[in-house]
Amino acid sequence: MRNGCSNPQTSKLGDLNKQFHNYLWAYILVALSGCLGNVVDGIIVGNLISADGVSAINLSKPVNQFIFTLHLLINAGAGMLVGYALGQKNITDAKRFFTLALTLSVGLGVLLALFGGILFPEQTTRLLCNNEQLLPLARDYMQVLLIGNPAFILMWGLSTMVGVDGQPKLVSLAVIIDNAVNLFLDIVFIQWLGLGITGSSAATVVGHLVGIAILLTHWWNPTNRRLTPTFIDNGIMTSWRRIISQGAPLAIASISLTLLLLSANRIVLSTLGQTGIFAFAVCMNLLQIYNLFLSGTCQTLQSLGAIQVGKKDVENLQMVIRKAFRFITIAMILTCVFVWIDPQLIASLFGADNPDYIAETDHALRIFALSFIPFCYIYVIMIVYKLYGQHRMALFISFALSLTVIPVLWIMARTFPHLLWYSYLLAYVIEAIAIVILHRATHVKLMMDEL
Repeated sequence: MRNGCSNPQTSKLGDLNKQFHNYLWAYILVALSGCLGNVVDGIIVGNLISADGVSAINLSKPVNQFIFTLHLLINAGAGMLVGYALGQKNITDAKRFFTLALTLSVGLGVLLALFGGILFPEQTTRLLCNNEQLLPLARDYMQVLLIGNPAFILMWGLSTMVGVDGQPKLVSLAVIIDNAVNLFLDIVFIQWLGLGITGSSAATVVGHLVGIAILLTHWWNPTNRRLTPTFIDNGIMTSWRRIISQGAPLAIASISLTLLLLSANRIVLSTLGQTGIFAFAVCMNLLQIYNLFLSGTCQTLQSLGAIQVGKKDVENLQMVIRKAFRFITIAMILTCVFVWIDPQLIASLFGADNPDYIAETDHALRIFALSFIPFCYIYVIMIVYKLYGQHRMALFISFALSLTVIPVLWIMARTFPHLLWYSYLLAYVIEAIAIVILHRATHVKLMMDEL
C-alpha cells in the first residue's frame, strides 16, 4: 500500500481468510482421522474376521448414528449458541450453555448405556438385524458400542466446545490420537487377544477416552477458561429450549439418517441378500470419504459463521459461505474421480474375494459416488439457512434429507430391483427440486435482518 499504510478492509478480509483456513484444515484433520478410523476399522475387520464382519458393523450403524444424533441435538445447538455469545463477548451466557450441554450429554449417555447395552442388548440387536447368520456378530459389536456411548457423546461434545473456544488445532490432535489408538488396539484386541468383533468396538471406546483426556488439557491454560461449568439458578428452561431449538434441524437430519440406515439395511438385505448388504456397507464407507470434506466444511461454517452472526457482520458471513461452497465443490469432484478410477480395488480392500461381491460392489460404488454430490450440497445449504435464522427451511431439509430416500428405496425394490442403487441419487434430486420450489413459494430471504 502507498505510504506504508495498509487498507483496514483488506486486512480484515485477510484475517478472516486465515481464520477460515485454520478452522477448515483443523476440522478436516478431525474428519480425516475419523474417516480413516472408520474405513480402516472396516478394512481390518474385513481382513482379520470376515466380509460378514463388515456387514455386521454396517447393520450396527443406526445405533452409532442415533448416538451421534444425541450429540447434535445437545452439543451442535449449544455450540452455535456459545459461538453467538462469544461473538457478543457475553461470557456468562457462553458458560451457561456449555454447562447445560455437558450435563445433558453425560446424563443421556448413561441412560442409553443402561437400557440398550446392559438390560436389553439382545432385543436392541434384533431390531436392527433379522439375519440369523449375522446376528451374533452384530450383537457382540453393538453391546460394547452402547455401553461405551457416554465416551462417544462426551468426546464429540468437548470437540465442539473446544473448537468454538478458539482451539481447533487441539481438537485435531485429540481426534487424530483417538483414532490412532483405536486402530492400534483393533489389531491388539482382535488378533493378539482374540476378542473378535467385540475387540473392534472396545478399541473405539478406549480411543475416545484417550481423546477426552487430551481435550481436557484445554482448561490447563488459564487464558482458555472462558468456558467453565457454572451454577445455573434461573432461566434454565429457556436455555434448554434454545439449545434444543438450535440443534433440532441437525438432530432431525441425523435421526432421519438413522431411520434411513435401518430401513436401507433391511430393504437391501431382503432384496439383494448378503452380496447386496456387503456392497451397501462398502458404499457407506465411501460416504465417510465425502464426510471428510463435508464435516470439515460444515463445522467451519457453523463455528466461524456463528461468530460473524454474533458480530452482525454480513459481509464476512457471506465470504465464509462462498468459501465453504467453493471448497466442497472441488472436494466432491476429486472424490468422484478417485472412486471411478478403480472401484474393484476398494471392494478388495474390505476383504471381498468372492467375484459376486466384487462385481456388485463395483456397480454400486460408481452410482453412489454420484449420489452423494447432491447430498453434500443440500447439507451445506441447511447450515446456511440455520445461520440466517430460517429455521423452518432448515427443519424441512432436516426431515427430507434422509426420509425422502426411504419411499424411493421401497418403491424401487418392488418395481425395479435391478435399479435399487439409483434410489439415493433419484431421492436427492427430488429433494433439491423441492427445496427450490419451497424457497420461491415461501419468498424466503437470506438477510442479516432475519438474525
